[in-house]
Amino acid sequence: MLTDKVALITGSAHRLGAETARTLHAEGMRLVLHYRQSRKAAQALQKDLNGQRADSVILVQADLLVINGMSPIVAQVIDSFGRLDVLINNASTFYPTRMGSVSEDQWDDLMGSNLKAPFFLAQAAAPYLAKHQGCIINIADIHADRPLKAHPIYSTAKAGLVMLTKALAVELGPDVRVNAVAPGAIMWPMNIDQVTKQRIISRTVLKRKGEPNDVAKAILYLIKDAGYMSGQVLTVDGGRSLKS
Repeated sequence: MLTDKVALITGSAHRLGAETARTLHAEGMRLVLHYRQSRKAAQALQKDLNGQRADSVILVQADLLVINGMSPIVAQVIDSFGRLDVLINNASTFYPTRMGSVSEDQWDDLMGSNLKAPFFLAQAAAPYLAKHQGCIINIADIHADRPLKAHPIYSTAKAGLVMLTKALAVELGPDVRVNAVAPGAIMWPMNIDQVTKQRIISRTVLKRKGEPNDVAKAILYLIKDAGYMSGQVLTVDGGRSLKS
């Protein structure tokens, strides 16, 4: 079903992006893997996947905060593969911004990567996605609904991404479906201590951390089997959002 269809995945050199790339590639998709600075990791992933199926993966380097660079990214996809079926807005910036010391640069950075870039990349990709009844998947966060302490800008940006998902579903339908995945405790941020990890896990219904493949499989479902879903957020958090 997905053989030779084309997906563009932003921020795909590491973590959830890389796991998603492996999952979609195993389904027969051709991939355009975006990275900003992680060239070696992106090249290693490309080599691995092309070793499994020749000429099935290309790389594109770009700073997604440069908005006039969005159309060239999409143009490279079309020049290489001739089509675009799926856009996955995975690239994200995450760090604390404690009230009283927040700078405008931090605001622009977090809003830019988590909200502004997904909008403008979706705008650039939409005409090509529409040709093949394609879809957009935004990677949101459970903290779009439950703000994370000391992360007011990040939480607000992800809340905006959820609304953007719904707005784009209205704007781009019926030719393009737009949905989101909201992960919970899947991959730990850097410098998180063991006590905090255990506290987070204790607040999940399933009492365990999720795995990157849990998110990748949710993304695959939205691409492959959710033909009557648009404007929705699929939460993958082990039941964390049910707990106070």
